[in-house]
Amino acid sequence: MATLVLDHLNKIYKPRGRAPVKAVDDVNLASADGEIIGLLGSSGCGKTSTLRMIAGFEDVSSGTIRIGEQPIQQTAPARRGVAMAFEGYALYPPLKIEDNIGFALLRQRMPRAEVRKRVRDIAELLEIQPILERYPPTISAGQQQRASLARALVRRAPVSLLDEPMSQLEPQLRAILRARIKDYLAAHQMTTVFVTHDQTEAIALADRIAVMEKGVLQQFASPAELKERPANLFVASFIGEPPMNVVQAEIGTTRGARVVQLFDRAGEPSFTLPIGGLGQDQIPLAPGKVILGIRPHRITLADQGLQGRIQSNQWLGDQTHLLIEVNGIPLTVVTHRRIPGRIGDNLAIEIPPRALHLFEPASGRALLHGGDAVRAAA
Repeated sequence: MATLVLDHLNKIYKPRGRAPVKAVDDVNLASADGEIIGLLGSSGCGKTSTLRMIAGFEDVSSGTIRIGEQPIQQTAPARRGVAMAFEGYALYPPLKIEDNIGFALLRQRMPRAEVRKRVRDIAELLEIQPILERYPPTISAGQQQRASLARALVRRAPVSLLDEPMSQLEPQLRAILRARIKDYLAAHQMTTVFVTHDQTEAIALADRIAVMEKGVLQQFASPAELKERPANLFVASFIGEPPMNVVQAEIGTTRGARVVQLFDRAGEPSFTLPIGGLGQDQIPLAPGKVILGIRPHRITLADQGLQGRIQSNQWLGDQTHLLIEVNGIPLTVVTHRRIPGRIGDNLAIEIPPRALHLFEPASGRALLHGGDAVRAAA
């Protein structure tokens, strides 16, 4: 369909009587043709402002937005070639749901028979066939949201913009529709940008995810790369459920091998772990303080290893979440089998060197992932 490029995009709000607010700070992002991009972050991170600038509902303070090779930041919204599903639905109350969905197609003078077929197809995909003859005020919020989503998707526009597209749906239906929507977007090669604060939704739908915080693009990468090679401590802590274990630590040497010394919450030395990975002369880490990150699912239970005491044990039906305190350091562990241990029981764990992530304390910048150094270009 089209590529989308954001080039040094900035948005500054200037509320009357108050200091200017920089909502979007020098964002650079380029999609591939037909790629699905998720804008992910907490409330106020700038993701919705970015989406609204692409749509043309917010002025660009500086920077360029291109669809294909064409800059569009000065183009009227109706002429940009984008379709948008609004978080607030924005359906036309006097029109039936079927007419709401097909409105843009009829304005393009598409034959009514083709419009009807496309509307019926997208209604079946989103499971809203029974409400096509009803009016927006007479249906639920979840049905209105699906109707708004259908209206955007049915156009198959060069770029589709979806603002929190499934926030009002119950979890079971959301899971079903995520898979269907992704297949639909891929089948029609629809370049898509969607906003969400739900990382599960972002990981399930997006080819790549742009993680934002305080208006700054923290990292733009595949879901796997965000988990395994986060650019900084914010991304490492934000992505993943349960969150990454984060521990104060220090690089040192034991018997000529590079190790990381962990410290408990009182700042006392606890235990050491080998860094492993690259040869010792290749690891560009000077001795000194670091922040250590370990994903819960990378810690394994063992017959022998680091001895800890169970602080909590939760079986969630398909996995167990354990909180184990090892020499004063609490660590969350995830395993896919049921663990019979009770609170206070001893349990041994192993933390392989490939599970370690090291971050610079001051900036949060990633230094090492699983023994592989993070290069400056990364």
